[in-house]
Amino acid sequence: MGQLRALWAAGSVAVVGASTRAGHPGRLAVEYLLRYGYSGRILPIHPTATEIAGVPAYPSVSAAGGAELALILVPAAAVEAAVADCAAAGVRVAIVGSSGFAETGPEGRAAQDRLAARARAAGMRLVGPNCIGAAAFANGLVASFSPLFSGAQTTLTPGGIGFASASGALGFGTVSLALEREMGLFAAVSTGNEADVTALETLAEMAADAECTALLGYLESLRDPAALRALAAAAVDKPTALLVAGRTQAGARAAASHTGALATADRVVDGALRQFGIVRVSDVDELLDVGDAFALANRPAGPRVAIVTTSGGSGILAADAVAQHGLALATLAPSTIDILKEVVPAYGSIANPVDVTATVMRDRTLVARVLAAVAGDPGVDIVVVCFCVLTGADVDAIVTALADAARSSGKPVLAARTGADHLAPSAAAALRAARIPTYPTPGRAVRAAAALHQAGRSRPGARPGHVPVDRVPPAPRCGQEAELKDWLARAGIRVPRGRVVRDPAEAADAVREYGGLAVLKVVVPGLAHKTEVGGVVLGVTPETAADACRRLRGIDGATGVLVEEQVGPGVELLVGITPGALGPVLTLGAGGVLTEVLDDAASRVLPVTEHDVRDALAQTRVARLLTGHRGQPPADVDAFVDLVLRVAGLATGLPPATALDLNPVVVRPDGAVVLDAALTAHEPPTTSEEAAQCW
Repeated sequence: MGQLRALWAAGSVAVVGASTRAGHPGRLAVEYLLRYGYSGRILPIHPTATEIAGVPAYPSVSAAGGAELALILVPAAAVEAAVADCAAAGVRVAIVGSSGFAETGPEGRAAQDRLAARARAAGMRLVGPNCIGAAAFANGLVASFSPLFSGAQTTLTPGGIGFASASGALGFGTVSLALEREMGLFAAVSTGNEADVTALETLAEMAADAECTALLGYLESLRDPAALRALAAAAVDKPTALLVAGRTQAGARAAASHTGALATADRVVDGALRQFGIVRVSDVDELLDVGDAFALANRPAGPRVAIVTTSGGSGILAADAVAQHGLALATLAPSTIDILKEVVPAYGSIANPVDVTATVMRDRTLVARVLAAVAGDPGVDIVVVCFCVLTGADVDAIVTALADAARSSGKPVLAARTGADHLAPSAAAALRAARIPTYPTPGRAVRAAAALHQAGRSRPGARPGHVPVDRVPPAPRCGQEAELKDWLARAGIRVPRGRVVRDPAEAADAVREYGGLAVLKVVVPGLAHKTEVGGVVLGVTPETAADACRRLRGIDGATGVLVEEQVGPGVELLVGITPGALGPVLTLGAGGVLTEVLDDAASRVLPVTEHDVRDALAQTRVARLLTGHRGQPPADVDAFVDLVLRVAGLATGLPPATALDLNPVVVRPDGAVVLDAALTAHEPPTTSEEAAQCW
């Protein structure tokens, strides 16, 4: 394991800036280590004091003989000297809680960079600055000054959930809510300004520890693809959920291409996390709901949900949530239905959602029979049980039946308990002790179930973009359509037959050559959207070709006319590559003139596998048209997936900050064809000669 393990397993902790003053952060940090029973060496560092809180103090970490972990709580001006002392003393990880660095402006940023450089030179890792520290919950290693740990009722509940947060205050506020729920935590780390150590890296290090079984995190940005991939690899068997802020932040620059307009930062984050089997949540409550499911429930084999309820209304809400979160209502087997017929009253329901009514739930034997039958059904992957106004007299029988169903079936069983706590004061503790994740509403229970299904899903059929890097043809210097299509064709991507003409008579000859029906498009260097200037004419025949050519040549800036065979109708999709904070991004979705209007797309970061492409396509609404709609034959989805993978392979040869836009790609029963293509290069042609070659 790496150095960061010192954050939760260090055998010695130095508190640099320890204070004799009550309530001072440097005093609190020492007191917390004592209060929560940390058994390692505690080393208060103070220039003159000989003891602090009854613990011998030292003038420097070096004088104390070194430490594995240091918490630095001195003023900003003294931090650099403290970091130097820690480095000289062989400290493995230094947490800088002090503020006054990058968050204050350029001077603070420069000072922060010096700290990071000094730590790197010494082989020491740096957490922070401007963070609130770290805590481990099994051994009492609380290297923090957070007021959470001074609470009269604060107790550490050890468990398997690792948590890392870029925000200290929000992070430890979230920890307080987790402890209030009695969630068992492995460790919590705040990373502050992230001059060196990031929350993603911390989570990956936690995943390597056998005692950590699940991961939760709060991030304020997601810009490091290598760290994201490393986390996904490290946590392959440990479910992970992230709360990533900034969902509504506008893009940093306007996008000239269709793909750029669709590949918003938030959509890319969604796609990347889904791609790596990491659950994205939208608020703190949802993060903790998902964490409870990760910690307590079994892992599902699939998305099929059976709902058992005492209330028809709860069943409807749960069924709505199943559809909303991409799960499926299970179809119960005939043998299960037969058991339910014997138990459920006529005024209940034996279809899924199964409404057993409150009467049945009061019978210990009947409760157990219903839940055992539903959980044991081979067509069920997840069971969600919804109670309303559960009272104390019902708790024991219900908890036992739920626990038995989960244990015997090996499937996740989650509960929604909609009712005041005082009606069944012992229920929450009993359900947690039975390892049944429990939520106040059906929707929250189903959302947690969906997270269980999404987390760490395997990616079968993995196949990288299959244009080998050593055989990627050179990308054209600029984005004129004819040259682009020739480039695509050389990579095995299907495009219409066509050529650029300048003469109306030549246009008529080309139409005849391409079967007598063609599309004419104006060639204007730098024009992104031809339809907006009337630059596309469909259904051109040899007889109408000359007039169409003359009209297009009259458009301002026209240098020629592209004549192409007209491809028959199909489903119009978009495929594009854009640069992004996580590297090149693949986006696909609804194409044609309604691309931005429909805003129906999904994104993945490169490289992608065949599974990634199919999963992204399945996220779009337009995918339903590919299976055949109102008597239309199914489209060739395999050909489209093959095309996308070839485009992904081509992207390896694109210059940085280059966007490739294929829109529309028409998908027909006999294949997929790129009808229009644009390339937006970061460095446009610099001479008229170069521009003239870009047809």
